[in-house]
Amino acid sequence: MAKAKKTEATERDYNTVLAPHVTEKATLGSEHGQVTFKVALKATKPEIKAAVENLFDVKVKAVNTMIQKGKTKRFKGIVGKRSDFKKAVVTLEEGEVIDTGVGV
Repeated sequence: MAKAKKTEATERDYNTVLAPHVTEKATLGSEHGQVTFKVALKATKPEIKAAVENLFDVKVKAVNTMIQKGKTKRFKGIVGKRSDFKKAVVTLEEGEVIDTGVGV
C-alpha cells in the first residue's frame, strides 16, 4: 500500500480548526484517542477531518461535532450573551497522538 503524499496545511485549515478545547471532560477523552477542538461554526465534518490531518500529520478515524450555545451573563446589572461556538471531538486512529497539553 503506497503512502499518500502529504498535503501542505493551508490558511483554510487554520481558519477551520481554531484552538484546542481543554476541559476536564476533554482531557478524559484523550485516554481513548480523542482530541477536542474549537472549530468554525460553518465547518463540516469532512473539512474538519482534512484540516486536522493536514495540520497535525495524523490519521483521523471519526469526527463528532456539537454547537455549544452561549450562556447569558450579567455584569453590573447589564445582561450580555457569550457567543455560540462549535466543538469537534476528533477520534484518532490507533497509535496516533496529538499533544495539546504542552504550550506557552
